[in-house]
Amino acid sequence: MIKLRPKAFAVLNHLIGHPGQLVTKEELLNVVWPETFVGEAVLKVTIRQLREALDDDPKSPVFIETAHRRGYRFIGQLEASEQVRTPSRRAVPSLEVVGRDESFAQMHSWLAKMKSGERQIVFVTGEAGIGKTALVDTFVQSAGSERNIRIGRGQCLEHYGTSEAYLPVLEAVTRLCRENRQIIDVLRSHAPMWLLQMPSLLEGSDREALGREVSGATRERMLREIGETLEALTASAPLLLILEDLHWSDYSTLDLISYLASQRQPAQLMVIGTYRTVELVLSGHPLRAVQRELRAKQQCQELRLEYLSENQVIEYLSVRFPGNQFPAELARLIHERTEGNPLFMVNVVDYLLAEGLIIETGEQWELNARLEELEMGVPENIRQMITKQITRLSIDDQQVLEAASISGMSFSALAIASALGEDVVKVEARCEELARRKCFLVEHGVGEFPDGTVSARYGFIHALYVNTLYDRIPAARRARLHKDMAVRGEIIYGNDAGEIATELAMHFELGHDYKRAAIYLQKGADKAIRRFAYREAVALSRRGLELLEKLPGTADRREQELHLHLTLGLPLIATQGYAAADVGSAYTRARELCQQLGETPEIFPVLWGLFVFHLLRADMATARETAEEFLRLAEQKPNAGLLARGHVAVETTLMHLGEFGPALEHFEKGVSLYNREQDRDDWFRYTQNPAVGMRCHGAWALWFLGKPDRALAPMKQALNVARDLSEPHGVAHTLYFAAILHHFRREPRLTQEFAEASQDVSSEHGLVLYQASAKVLRGWALVQQGWQDEGIALLREGLAAHQATGTRMARPHFLILLGEALGKAGQPEEALQLVEEALALIQRKGERCYLAEVYRVKGELILMRAETVMVHSEPSAVSEAEACFRQSIKTARQQTAKSYELRTAMSLARLYQKQNKREEARDLLAPIFSSFTEGFDTGDWSEAKALLAGLS
Repeated sequence: MIKLRPKAFAVLNHLIGHPGQLVTKEELLNVVWPETFVGEAVLKVTIRQLREALDDDPKSPVFIETAHRRGYRFIGQLEASEQVRTPSRRAVPSLEVVGRDESFAQMHSWLAKMKSGERQIVFVTGEAGIGKTALVDTFVQSAGSERNIRIGRGQCLEHYGTSEAYLPVLEAVTRLCRENRQIIDVLRSHAPMWLLQMPSLLEGSDREALGREVSGATRERMLREIGETLEALTASAPLLLILEDLHWSDYSTLDLISYLASQRQPAQLMVIGTYRTVELVLSGHPLRAVQRELRAKQQCQELRLEYLSENQVIEYLSVRFPGNQFPAELARLIHERTEGNPLFMVNVVDYLLAEGLIIETGEQWELNARLEELEMGVPENIRQMITKQITRLSIDDQQVLEAASISGMSFSALAIASALGEDVVKVEARCEELARRKCFLVEHGVGEFPDGTVSARYGFIHALYVNTLYDRIPAARRARLHKDMAVRGEIIYGNDAGEIATELAMHFELGHDYKRAAIYLQKGADKAIRRFAYREAVALSRRGLELLEKLPGTADRREQELHLHLTLGLPLIATQGYAAADVGSAYTRARELCQQLGETPEIFPVLWGLFVFHLLRADMATARETAEEFLRLAEQKPNAGLLARGHVAVETTLMHLGEFGPALEHFEKGVSLYNREQDRDDWFRYTQNPAVGMRCHGAWALWFLGKPDRALAPMKQALNVARDLSEPHGVAHTLYFAAILHHFRREPRLTQEFAEASQDVSSEHGLVLYQASAKVLRGWALVQQGWQDEGIALLREGLAAHQATGTRMARPHFLILLGEALGKAGQPEEALQLVEEALALIQRKGERCYLAEVYRVKGELILMRAETVMVHSEPSAVSEAEACFRQSIKTARQQTAKSYELRTAMSLARLYQKQNKREEARDLLAPIFSSFTEGFDTGDWSEAKALLAGLS
């Protein structure tokens, strides 16, 4: 009896149904894989399986003849009585999953749930060689025999060191797209960011158009896009997404698995991930924590494979050697030597066959040695067995396999031929023969390179084969092969070499070319940033910096180090916050390198990074010095975008210093210079588009200067620009600034609306700073609307979260907001402590824009405390409060902060009113009130009007 896999049987059945006729590849694909999107490589593998089962030589076929590039015809002779019976789709191919019937059945039960719309996240775990891949392969073949199931497959790779973000997922999606080009349209509609990461699927013009369309995306958008895409695909057909060797996975892939598991909407999606348990324990890989969390939430399934029993070894021998006459002790010996590890077991049996210790006589298999001889002759170490297998190969085959091990688990024949300097056709033929004999290799279809070159791809059956082959190569030859492979990779990919940046970096590093390794590590980090895979970007940048330490201190090295520190800065800001110490260290070192190199264009992003770092830490003197230096250097360049950004930096600094008039002048200059199209993508170097920041701070400055209505226009423009750019950081920033503006205008309902909108965007995209800041504003708004307890709780939460980011900018303002709320709640003592903290912070850091308001609130709280202890008339409390109010007015006048002056004038006028100093109160309030030419619907103006009326 000939055992066939379901798909192989279906192909044979169709060929037999058309004896002697040419059956095209397209017809076979449509008949055997209807509505399942696979490529010709799958058909090629299936034909090979048939030939192996039928012992049919493709060079002189007896059963299946190949019509080159067209199809196949069945040329065998059939008896009239022969009938073809279709095996059950659930049948388990015995050899591949012997002893795994229960596990196989469990996988199919989860598949049934998936097909009913219940998404499944399945982890297949176990030690190296235990049969994870064999089980998954058999399951996929069985599931793939059913109609209308898509299968995407990707693998994490060990050799690449710092993993490339989303590597196995991108591989799986790219394969799906190549098998069915219509999926590209689904990506274009639902996941344009992902489509940009697969440039080989796009024309050059499409890339540019798509790049403009998706400007301003984030990590969260990346996750949401691929989630929506997978759901769209599963709406028309179930999808199996196979991610192998997750113990080598990148952080972003784990984020995606968690995201997919957390979604509750129905989807015919089954994600199968394999990993080695021991690898996770030893390496501390984050997958372990992810898997535990998903299990605790009942969002995943785990299938743990155990070693085979002695009875299962007997079953394996009976399947592989039907009718064998082996002694029972043979299974025991194999089990003892392998401990039931399936890979080791197969290698031991292969060894016995190769050594002639198992032979076929007539129609049965026999043991050709005494058991005692076997015990002495079978190597106990799996590497010894693999080494013996290698040494039996020809020298040419050994060289091909050794070169292939340089590439890792998967490789192209073209890459190996390039590294060896041999003809690709000859190398492909050797790989083809090795794969046909299942000797170390399996076929992985066909790959296409950017220049249009097509080459067969192959993969090793197991990582142990890769490691054993790799360790056999002498160190000097190994380094040369790595470097040769990297150089050929550069040539093959040309301008698209950045697509395989992390791979090239690995080869150059192991080839001891640390300079080029660092270049590609930086390119890999840049690519990770554009995928919003910030943790990977940080790791790649830091690895590049480590390699540069191996090089002499030349100008070239310093320039590379500068670029890497700049690349490192952005993901550090994203993961740790603007004010984090690591951010400051990165930009400070970059500044030192700029000084060593002399004039360099990189000075501008370096200065900007330092400016933002010091600004957020409220180191106002240093922030001002850095902003002014940026502007001074920008004035020397014929670049309006840089000059506009320089004015933004100075404007922002002056606004926080309380110099509102000069700040407004820089705002107007920046607006006049800004070019939207030229500066659309500068977020990648500067973290934010200037059109947003300049208008937000301009609006604030206008309010301070007593222009509360005019302030609304630039804020509205900033909101429009931010929404148009669709850059979440800019949207959250602008919504928060709008909330502050309406808070200044004493409009709590609008403040709450904008704060909640900023919180929503920040929460969705992981923007912790704006999430915390907006929470403070929302708390203030609730207090103003009568929700005192809830508001104070939010104020405390937001203030703590804001401090946790390392940010000190705006903290004095937030402290007095909480202080005011506590004062109204009858807790003036704690409130006054917060005000003193705010004053000390302003004195130490220099952020003076809120100083007038801090003094005003302090005066009000002193009066509240006096009222609490029934000594309101106590002269010391009144005089102390009056001194605070006068200091507030003095500060406001120095800053031309008319809005704060009006507010404090009311506080002091009310105090005078209670002291029956009505004329003094009127003389104080009337001039500042009458100077306002707008803002007649604001709370402050209306309150001042009513107060004056009461003083007349």
